[in-house]
Amino acid sequence: MKLIIQIPCYNEAKILPKTLSQLPRTIDGFDAVEVLVIDDGSTDDTAAVAREHGADHLVHLSRHIGLAQAYAHGLDACLRLGADVIVNTDADNQYRAEDIHKLVRPIVEDQAEMVIGDRGVRSVKHFPAHKRALQTLGSRVVSATAGFDIPDATSGFRAITRKVALETMVLSNYSYTLETLIQAGARHVRVSFVPIETNPPERPSRLFSSVRHYLVNSSVTILRSFAMYRALRIFTVISILMLLVGMIIGVRFLVFYFQDRGTGMIQSLILAAVFLIVGFITFLIGLIADLVSFNRKILEEVLFRLRNHDSTPSDGTKDPPA
Repeated sequence: MKLIIQIPCYNEAKILPKTLSQLPRTIDGFDAVEVLVIDDGSTDDTAAVAREHGADHLVHLSRHIGLAQAYAHGLDACLRLGADVIVNTDADNQYRAEDIHKLVRPIVEDQAEMVIGDRGVRSVKHFPAHKRALQTLGSRVVSATAGFDIPDATSGFRAITRKVALETMVLSNYSYTLETLIQAGARHVRVSFVPIETNPPERPSRLFSSVRHYLVNSSVTILRSFAMYRALRIFTVISILMLLVGMIIGVRFLVFYFQDRGTGMIQSLILAAVFLIVGFITFLIGLIADLVSFNRKILEEVLFRLRNHDSTPSDGTKDPPA
């Protein structure tokens, strides 16, 4: 089996040599371990540094497209290079390279298809208190959305099988971590979490620039993913709430009406009608969204087959095109 460790990079020329030097080159269960660097349109010497310090493959993107899409380009390249298992790690040396052995073990033993490194975000000392609180809250929200317990939803230190990589679709421009976990839950992928340790930060986080930035982007990603995979459920809940409010107001009006006290309460009747109509329309929107979601599943299956066909392993003599 072949393992490829992919590293999305954006202007990481200073830290990348340290990260690359610590990566393992032999791991039990694999015949080959290779390293792929995704240069996300860097304006420094990231690409040259990657070549000089032992990267086996380089994907150079002509412009900066963000971490999520760089991650997706990396998966495509790893598939074309014949990877059986793909490990993703950060260029900033946040994750300890020696933990890659622990990360891939559940996959080698056929106990999981996706393995996430659990940093224990509630107790990481070099994380600011507000970051720990927000990531803990985010993990709980994503757990409810994905349908299984997720202790560390934002961890980018993960290993996935070739099949999971073929099925993965990243639409977000912000981060792939939340979206791919929700997709995994929708597809009933076997997901495991292994405890890992982290290194002290080499530089400030670029994704977590502010609380507002984190909340807005994460919320949009979660809502979009939830509506995409569980559209009927979310619209049905909203519809039921609307219908209940409308019925309560309508019953209240009827009680007063039959008691000859309904004069002057026509506003309640109008309000009840509005809630009932909106509730019914919301349910119809949910049905339409569910049909769209079903069509999406068909398209995902078509995409899976196309990617599987197009990702015939190369001979390794050339880097995959960006």
